[in-house]
Amino acid sequence: MGLIPYTSFHIVISVLYITFFSWVTNILFSKIFKAPTNIESLYITALILSFIITPTQSLFDLNFLWFAFLSAILASASKYIFAIRKKHIFNPVAIAVLVAGILTGQAASWWVGTVYLIPVVVIFGLILLRKILRFELVVSFLLVFIVSILTIHQYFGFLNMISFTSKAILYSPVLFFAFIMLTEPLTSPTTRWMRIVYGIIVAIFFDPLFHIGTLYFTPELALVIGNTFSFIVSPKTKLVFLLKEKVKIAFNTYDFVFRKDRHFSFKPGQYMEWTLPHNNIDNRGNRRYFTIASSPTEENMHIGVKFYSKGSSFKKSLMTMSNGDVITASQISGDFILPKDINKKLVFLAGGIGITPFRSMIKNIIDKREQRDIYLLYFINSAKDIAYTEILNKAKGFGINVIYIIANVSDAPDGWNGEVGYLNIKMIKRIIPDFRERIFYISGPHAMVKAGEKILHNLGLKKKQIKSDFFPGLV
Repeated sequence: MGLIPYTSFHIVISVLYITFFSWVTNILFSKIFKAPTNIESLYITALILSFIITPTQSLFDLNFLWFAFLSAILASASKYIFAIRKKHIFNPVAIAVLVAGILTGQAASWWVGTVYLIPVVVIFGLILLRKILRFELVVSFLLVFIVSILTIHQYFGFLNMISFTSKAILYSPVLFFAFIMLTEPLTSPTTRWMRIVYGIIVAIFFDPLFHIGTLYFTPELALVIGNTFSFIVSPKTKLVFLLKEKVKIAFNTYDFVFRKDRHFSFKPGQYMEWTLPHNNIDNRGNRRYFTIASSPTEENMHIGVKFYSKGSSFKKSLMTMSNGDVITASQISGDFILPKDINKKLVFLAGGIGITPFRSMIKNIIDKREQRDIYLLYFINSAKDIAYTEILNKAKGFGINVIYIIANVSDAPDGWNGEVGYLNIKMIKRIIPDFRERIFYISGPHAMVKAGEKILHNLGLKKKQIKSDFFPGLV
């Protein structure tokens, strides 16, 4: 290709070779372990392997053929063998090249770490970070990595320190590693502060000059060590749910009620990644993130889902589920949770299906018989979009003031007792006179969340007074 020492032909051949064996072994292991196949994960894993294993030099490059073959098999196997309660422990790519390297005496070259590919890596990496919301993880990792490089080279003079640091970033796989490998949701911690600690730990072992005796650390070994920490501090299960019933709770909106296969802990307001294998999967895949709508106090698991005429293959398959059908979920995540101090004054701003985390919180408050000082401003397009009315009606007896707000007056039914209009500064000041004393929670469509944040900032509220529900896949 001119700028990198591999031809397009050999790169394509390498990608196809690794993808083929990844596909074959993934199908095989899914049948052996009777587990759903995650098509997206399969292709992502194969592509990442192709970026860190040196491409074949010829059609009969035995070193490549053997190392790539073994890595592809181990990456697929790790999702089933290196797993506890159906949750894999290690990043599949990292553990695969680490073990394959030990068995063959070869190593991943991380050839993607070249200055010529940095623009592509950075652009794609930032898009990915915006989607999965792992900025604090990448920043903590890169800061510690840079500090370690500067510390090691502090005796070589300022200019040499800058030179060493720039080369360590531009001519190494550190950016690809940080954006693509480190951020994998399944093997990284589920809370913000633990992700920061995780980034620091991996950065320490990522330093190429860091060693214990004669053992020098590679990127893949650093990540496996970090994955071990993540497994210790994170929920350790992949759950299987059986559909009990689905109930229409608003216009084109359904509450799916599932039986749990085992007890597990979560906090009201958190979310999970749900996997539903189905035929004719579209380009959006077979995974989705949904907020848990149920309270930890409830026996069953609830999720609220809004359906549209041109929905994804996932939602179409979800809608056709029958009682007793199975769906799996993992990654209990999110910091969109209630403060422990029940005396804190709160405001919930919900837009449409964004009511789901508040349904979880309110049901938990009701079941624990707590008295809280909360305003819930529930924005909907029309009265028929109001969901979970039974829970919201009960909430009023526990200090929760529920206010329904329809966007346009023309959509308000006769005798409408709620508010009309869009969220704005005047509305907040009128309805909530003591707004400066409160913590605001915002959940809803991305545009509403961003607009709400701007309005609250313009009201002079501090950053710590604004909590937004934002999870991977929302944008």
